[in-house]
Amino acid sequence: MIFELFSSGSSLLHRRDVRIKIVSAALLILVIALSHASVIPPAGLLLGLALVLAARLPLSSVAKRLLIVNGFVLFLWLSLPLTYPGETVFSIGPLPLSGPGIALAKTITIKANSIVLLLMALLATSTVADIGYGLEQLRLPHKLCLLLLFSYRYIFVIHQEYQRLARAARLRCFEPKTSMHTYRTFGYLLGMTLLKSWHRAERVRQAMLLRGFQGRFYRIAPAAINRGDLLFLGVMVALSLLLMTFETIPVG
Repeated sequence: MIFELFSSGSSLLHRRDVRIKIVSAALLILVIALSHASVIPPAGLLLGLALVLAARLPLSSVAKRLLIVNGFVLFLWLSLPLTYPGETVFSIGPLPLSGPGIALAKTITIKANSIVLLLMALLATSTVADIGYGLEQLRLPHKLCLLLLFSYRYIFVIHQEYQRLARAARLRCFEPKTSMHTYRTFGYLLGMTLLKSWHRAERVRQAMLLRGFQGRFYRIAPAAINRGDLLFLGVMVALSLLLMTFETIPVG
């Protein structure tokens, strides 16, 4: 699949069972996201970097994804120092910049990068199909797991359908402009895409029912958790507990 660039490989993290990686990622992300101690986000960032290196992911692709995330974080830097209450540390012309606002933006930036690195190292090293099966085996709602698998499978089909309709519009000399005709045309394109997607979903459902689909996918070779997976889980839980202990250390 297009977005599974990191899923193939032979590193330590690629060989781990997907259920272990899901639990590890959930633990670490919860600890980092809910932390109040200033030392936890940088420690999480270092841990995320270490796991990315252990997974032997292409660093240029990792950097591109971090760049996209930080593009959204940039809006926080443009708003929080100007709007967050607190002591002014310096001013840019008539605009005072709040010290607590800058500190909050920095913390959010480090947390966001740490979480994205952990997700890339722990979850992106598995396929979406494996993650779906793993979530189901972790007793998450069956319908949610099916929704994840079907959404990932058919989002590309819907995109191709939209591209086909847009190409047909261009062949009819449609040129996007700032006009009601353009807005109306894009509305028609979106509506036709949704309608065709619904028809296609009905055809797929009927075809699957004819092939005996009973609302469940079965794996030919079910994955088994081995000793290495349990050892990896123990290390991740220990690191999560270690990070949590920083919450109890008084600052100052």
